[in-house]
Amino acid sequence: MKYPRHLAACLLAAEALLPAGVRAQGASDNYPSRPVQIVLPFAPGGSSEVEGRLFAQKLTESTGRNFLLDYRPGASGVIAMGYLTKAAPDGYTILMGSGGIIGTTPAFRKDLPYDPIRDVAPVTLLYKRPTVLLVHPGLPVKNAAEYIAYAKAHPGELNYGTVGAGGSPHIAGAWLHNLTGTTVTFVHYKGTGALVPDLISGRLQVTSTTISSGMPLVKAGKLRLLGVTTSQRSQLLPDVPTLAEQVAPGYDFSGWQAVIAPGATPPAIIGRLRAEFVKAANSPDLNKRLLDEGVIMSLTTPEEFGKFLVVEINRWKKLVQDTGMTAED
Repeated sequence: MKYPRHLAACLLAAEALLPAGVRAQGASDNYPSRPVQIVLPFAPGGSSEVEGRLFAQKLTESTGRNFLLDYRPGASGVIAMGYLTKAAPDGYTILMGSGGIIGTTPAFRKDLPYDPIRDVAPVTLLYKRPTVLLVHPGLPVKNAAEYIAYAKAHPGELNYGTVGAGGSPHIAGAWLHNLTGTTVTFVHYKGTGALVPDLISGRLQVTSTTISSGMPLVKAGKLRLLGVTTSQRSQLLPDVPTLAEQVAPGYDFSGWQAVIAPGATPPAIIGRLRAEFVKAANSPDLNKRLLDEGVIMSLTTPEEFGKFLVVEINRWKKLVQDTGMTAED
């Protein structure tokens, strides 16, 4: 309906006088009314990108509005996070990213152009991705206890491969060896394409990686599995003990994926976003695909994820402080 100009102005003025919560509720009732941009902090390709596309497809089908992927790689996620935190807090720009981007980067970067807590509105933690500790079969160890004993007897002699300084394997390895009082030499690669051949050849002796990436090499006899990095055993590897069980009580490391929005996004819109992502994650086909890859579904409320994020950021800041590790090691 078209209103006379003076009446439309009056209606807009009256709306402005409404409490912010009422206005936000009204906006959320029609949300989304246009396409939503999902920022991904990496280039196309890889499992995270595939999962992002799957979620975008489910959200589009569920809401009737397009959820479009926007790739913004670089600077350990700072480019994508900077873009998100400067976007309008209206629910039409959100980010789906990993713990390495959202939770770890603040531990290494003191010059962030955003506050990783204040400028972010948590939506939900989606899932955790357990990793496994693998060694070259020529290393004379059969379990994690023997590995730690060997590392103590040969300080700094073991080469631990990572896919980049400050990345998940680097964090996982640094925390494990910090807890057990051992030292290794971290060797950083740009990707698994170069790391895996060096591990199989014996130039590297140890690394950590996802279950889906590591287990084919274990089954082929090219690598040896020593343990799972999460506090609970994996449903895919129920007979494999955790590192916490064997050598490092309290050790609980996994990669994770989550959804965040710009800070000050209205709670009603956050709630709607969270409900749509939960619905997508629980859809039978998407859920099965994720579980088949060994992930642990960890859907949370915004409040629960907010508390989790604070713990994660502070944990890695302490690790960096205790070990002196840097993202340029």
